[in-house]
Amino acid sequence: MLGVGAAAVAAGRYAGDAALKPPPDGALPGDPRLTVHATAAGQVTLTRCLASLRPGTYGIQGPDVHAVVGPVLDGVEHAADTVVRRLVRVGRGSLAPGSRVRVTPQLYSGDPTTALGIDHKEVWIPGPLGAVPAWYVPGSRDTWVITVHGLGTTREHPMNLLPFLTSLRIPVLGVAYRGDPGAPRSPDGIGHLGESEWYDLDAAIRYAVRYGAERVIVHGWSTGAAMALLAATGSALADRVSGLVLDSPVLDWEATLRALATARKVPAALLPLAVRAAQGRAGLGGDRLLRATEPPGLRAPTLIVHGPGDTIAPWRPSRELAGLRPGLVTLHTVLHAPHAAMWNADPAGYEETVRRFITPLL
Repeated sequence: MLGVGAAAVAAGRYAGDAALKPPPDGALPGDPRLTVHATAAGQVTLTRCLASLRPGTYGIQGPDVHAVVGPVLDGVEHAADTVVRRLVRVGRGSLAPGSRVRVTPQLYSGDPTTALGIDHKEVWIPGPLGAVPAWYVPGSRDTWVITVHGLGTTREHPMNLLPFLTSLRIPVLGVAYRGDPGAPRSPDGIGHLGESEWYDLDAAIRYAVRYGAERVIVHGWSTGAAMALLAATGSALADRVSGLVLDSPVLDWEATLRALATARKVPAALLPLAVRAAQGRAGLGGDRLLRATEPPGLRAPTLIVHGPGDTIAPWRPSRELAGLRPGLVTLHTVLHAPHAAMWNADPAGYEETVRRFITPLL
């Protein structure tokens, strides 16, 4: 019995690590790998599945390629097991029949200047574990927006919004954090779903204030949204945070750990052990996130953009938070969008919602 128990605990720890360690290619667990079946002028034919049928604009990427696809094209002849989408551009590499790709909300590859022609400066933020890289895009306002990516993406993901933010003349600080390329490694080599990473965001807020920001709005995706919430309630400079935009926020660590472990094929019998092991390993016990949302913690006006199609960060806690803090927290619901892809499903609607929210805060 002791041997069986020890084996179960060890298996649970292994499964818990599987939920916390990002794969080498950064993909979210459960992201299907698609095959490029054909290309033509302005179109690409992909394996048919829920991911390739999603409405909106998405990136597709593989080891040596990154491209952007638009809506599904109707009236184009194709096999029953494929789908044809509009090919917007190929930013890196080339698409060829047989290429293996995955769908990502990240539209751009590179930096703001190479990808978008937007002037920027690479800066280094002194963080608790060492210097953390960030992109600074100048603007004329004294309120800065700090963007924080989440699971399965890099700081390239928030570049989706960069043309919109710069059109409002807002300075933008696009931050990396521990575990990202070019940033210090987390001491234990695993992600903490924002629980420790928020200290790097706190350092970014300090940097922004030091270099001229009177106020900051933090726009976070996924675990970056959890970081934003923790920084807005735990930072010594919390009074400088004038607003939060939380996209697909991770508000329930246990539910997200369960979703990640399930997507990584952890057997159902091991799921409870895996979740407990991951919580213990990453220090995710207790109700710290929940406490952060309650008075007197959360004081900054908050916009949540989320929807029921998110299988990684459940939509329910977002609805509950908006219901519990009316007047302070606004929920904008986006249908048919996967985790951290609310902008991709409806770019124009997303940007108009954010514009209406942040304009009074500038």
